Amino acid sequence: MSATEATEEVVERPEADQPPPPEETAPTGARPRWARISGALLPAVIYLGIQQFAVLALSWVAGHKGTPLRDALKSWDGWWFIAIAENGYGGVPASMVDSFGRRDATTPLAFFPGYPKLVGLLSTIGVDVLTAGLIISTVSGIACAYALTRMGELVRGGSRRVGLILVALFASTPMAISLSMVYSEALFCAFAAWALVMVLQRDWVSAGVLCAGAGLIRTTGAALVAAIGLAIIIAVLTRKDSWRPWVGGILAPLGLLGYLGYVGFETGKVNGWFELQARGWDSQFDAGVATAKFVVDRLLDGRSILDFVELLVLAASLVLVFLVFKQRLELPLAVYGVLVFLMTFASNGTMASKIRLMVPAFTLLIPIAIGLAKRKTSTVLVTLTALAAVGSWFGAYALILWGYAI
Repeated sequence: MSATEATEEVVERPEADQPPPPEETAPTGARPRWARISGALLPAVIYLGIQQFAVLALSWVAGHKGTPLRDALKSWDGWWFIAIAENGYGGVPASMVDSFGRRDATTPLAFFPGYPKLVGLLSTIGVDVLTAGLIISTVSGIACAYALTRMGELVRGGSRRVGLILVALFASTPMAISLSMVYSEALFCAFAAWALVMVLQRDWVSAGVLCAGAGLIRTTGAALVAAIGLAIIIAVLTRKDSWRPWVGGILAPLGLLGYLGYVGFETGKVNGWFELQARGWDSQFDAGVATAKFVVDRLLDGRSILDFVELLVLAASLVLVFLVFKQRLELPLAVYGVLVFLMTFASNGTMASKIRLMVPAFTLLIPIAIGLAKRKTSTVLVTLTALAAVGSWFGAYALILWGYAI
């Protein structure tokens, strides 16, 4: 090619920095504004998309068995929460009994007040109790999704991509369908997740308030109190953040200790709530003896899909605990997740409930989210879609086909 031809070719090419014609230019600020809006909605879209798929799966299975979807969404503990929301602890129908068919005036006190009282409050504005319970669960789940997204950004090795994957993993876990039921899981997880985010951001007062709220919802609040308490002790000993850790430390256990104290007063026993659980639902700490017996029994004589999945959840949880420490996950998050695991599997009671009781152990999923975030987007989507499909089917199976308490 001659020098003249080369020059002509260069002249004919458009300049790299030449602006596009006016008619091809998008309206100023339109795309960035839409990108901001869609980005802000993404945690909610991911969470609701997976949860709605789980509800559709439940509706399909329930329809084949002739069970109304509304009844499925208030199964088991849901009936207790609705009764307490409607009538208070003293007005629960006498026909409602514990797992041994017994009932006295203190039996309903086994259920923490945070969720049913909030449901009852919402129902006072004209919403029926079931709808109120589902609204609170849905809104709480969305709030938790945003907390998990933020958590994924704050952890070591984290990013927004990690946070969004964490949301999808959380919404897809076995028995995550309970997050869309008249159950306290979603509300507790929202309080717990935001409390841990506040700890990561060193907002001790907010963490203490949220922890106190979580303590009024579930006894799992004890794991949160311990995790936040440890972080606060470290902050105090290292003389960081002035007086704020002290205030957070005072507030954190108030909800849990307050309700346990109230039940103790009503029953006339300091350990009244724990005795109610042991007497009515055979649930008490036994250092994992019952779980060990269950594992041996099911390995030798598997009886159902639920038993098999519970063994998988136990094994997966042990692996996740190992990964949490290998990943060097932030101490409050690690302590919280490990304690939820120990509280679940180091006690006896209804073994079928343990899969659901592991739903709040969302911090154990963080190493998986970090690992997946490093993979190609197609790999991430295929993996999360498969998990959502399996988790949705299993939730429907546990509620409709299993036939026993979850």
